[in-house]
Amino acid sequence: MSSHAATADHHGHDDHHHDPGFLRKYVFSTDHKMIGIQYGLTAMVFLAFGFYLMMVMRWSIAYPHQPLPEWMAWLFSDNWKARWLADGKVTGETYNMFGAMHGTIMVFLGIVPLGFGAFGNYITPLQIGAVDMAFPRLNMASYWMYLAGGLVMCASFFMESGAAKSGWTNYSPLAGFADGQIVNQWLAGQTQWLIGLVLLISSSLLGSVNFITTIINLRARGMTWMRMPFFVWAMLVTGFLLLLAFPPLEAAGIMQLMDRVSHSSFFMPSGLYTAKEGLADLSGGGSPLLFQHLFWFLGHPEVYVLLLPAIACVAEIIPVNTRRPLWGYKSMVYGVLVLGFLSFIVWAHHMYLTGMGPVVSTFFQTTTVLISIPSVILITSMIISLWGGSIRFTPAMVWACAFLPMFGIGGLTGLPLAFNLVDLHLHDTYYVIGHFHYVVAPGILFGLFAGVYHWYPKITGRHMSGFLSHLHFWPSLVCMNLIFFPMLTQGMAGFHRRWYNGGDAYLAKAKDSVNVFGNSVAEHIDLNIIMSWAAWAMALAQIPFVINLFISWKTGRKVESDNPYHATTLEWATPTPPGHGNFLTEPAVYRGPYEYSRPDCEEDYLPQWEEPKRGADAPAEKPATPSAH
Repeated sequence: MSSHAATADHHGHDDHHHDPGFLRKYVFSTDHKMIGIQYGLTAMVFLAFGFYLMMVMRWSIAYPHQPLPEWMAWLFSDNWKARWLADGKVTGETYNMFGAMHGTIMVFLGIVPLGFGAFGNYITPLQIGAVDMAFPRLNMASYWMYLAGGLVMCASFFMESGAAKSGWTNYSPLAGFADGQIVNQWLAGQTQWLIGLVLLISSSLLGSVNFITTIINLRARGMTWMRMPFFVWAMLVTGFLLLLAFPPLEAAGIMQLMDRVSHSSFFMPSGLYTAKEGLADLSGGGSPLLFQHLFWFLGHPEVYVLLLPAIACVAEIIPVNTRRPLWGYKSMVYGVLVLGFLSFIVWAHHMYLTGMGPVVSTFFQTTTVLISIPSVILITSMIISLWGGSIRFTPAMVWACAFLPMFGIGGLTGLPLAFNLVDLHLHDTYYVIGHFHYVVAPGILFGLFAGVYHWYPKITGRHMSGFLSHLHFWPSLVCMNLIFFPMLTQGMAGFHRRWYNGGDAYLAKAKDSVNVFGNSVAEHIDLNIIMSWAAWAMALAQIPFVINLFISWKTGRKVESDNPYHATTLEWATPTPPGHGNFLTEPAVYRGPYEYSRPDCEEDYLPQWEEPKRGADAPAEKPATPSAH
């Protein structure tokens, strides 16, 4: 179906169905914009819950001998606290539960749905001139499967077994034995984690097929491949990453589910012995390493599923606010394609400690170093785009500028981990946590916050408060670095990521001069308090954002035009906010996405949709037919 035919069909649909009703419009909507908003708001709720779990963990690390304060324990009932807290203190079992669910929620329920589900759904069809996604009902099903998966996972906190406790990676055989005391394994938290994971992966597969089909088939007249905004390229690559990398993990999840409920042994080896049961009664013959391979084959592409939407947001914000074209646009496009390919051949650098030989480890060291090249191309292009620009430090631009060095720190601290000699010492320490979180928290989340501030006027027709946005940004920037930079120091001192008491157990031996490690722990353990207070301050720093997000929807300053930033990409050609069908007339594209400060134009921007003037060099700006049509 061509975009033109789809436009006519949607306008015809509009004529006969003016008001679909509350449920069809706001709950079971098939409109990509409403689904994007649903994804965004739901993901933010899950992010807040995942952040809460982290705050409880930070209390246990900083103050292991003190009970959890009431302002932190209010979320759970007295019965739950009696079951999972010892005299009000966080136990090792509870810490493991919160740690596993924190990682799961932030990655699978928070950042991916916010970046790919929310921004991707809302912005991608607008930027390519489509009236909706290719499969609107599939889009709705994708959201509801995501929500169901998230609720299944989080509801497991209130089961007899509690939620999953085997880490967010869920390694076998530990995950195969977890919650073994539960008679009905279908009602065990570890099993519910797997059911939720299968639902989440199915949701992502539906979304990825939808995005790929939409971008290839529903581009507007004239929207050739190299006229697509970088945002759309990033979403296309992200869609392929999800489509190709998630099925192995879904298969692994189903196989591990069978290990738990049907007593198969896909990942359970022979000869397992436990202190409670002795020699495990298993058919055996399974491979725990197979699960690790299947998990990390998804796990590393997943990093770029998290990252690319944030980079895409920043790449759209910088040209608008520097009034310059995106420097190296084609290099960035080729770079993101190479990045997507290389992300599939680096997974085993997470597995250096499994005993792989020097030949295999050398291969994965090489590919891991190679993948830094396209990443450097992307970030360098965006930094150079700032050079010589007439920079407008809007709220979105401030977040975008902060993204660049924060992501840079995250990337640079990852390079040492590419080498197995270094990784043998740093694996499972706080150095790895610091590196990964510099990429994900001040990196990716800063990029996504930038996107919220940038497109909020288009979504709502109102601007967010500049004062509240700065009140959100500056404390967040300071707190992010106070939380994660000390982790790098602690990691190099040997602090393990799974110490629920922050290393307190080593202090008793710290005075023993022979105990070098105990002395090292004593030297750096006070950083736990700094990081924890920074984390709690970080929570307070998000309050202005929440207020801004909801108050501005009704009381924010109204936009004065459909294109308040004088931007060039197609989403700014729609009404504000866009209605059903998005565009009032069929859009056509005459030029590339970042035509700023052209010397032959009176204005400092030339939108993609503006027809060339008569007498101009028409052949170069005539709408070409996209090759996929």
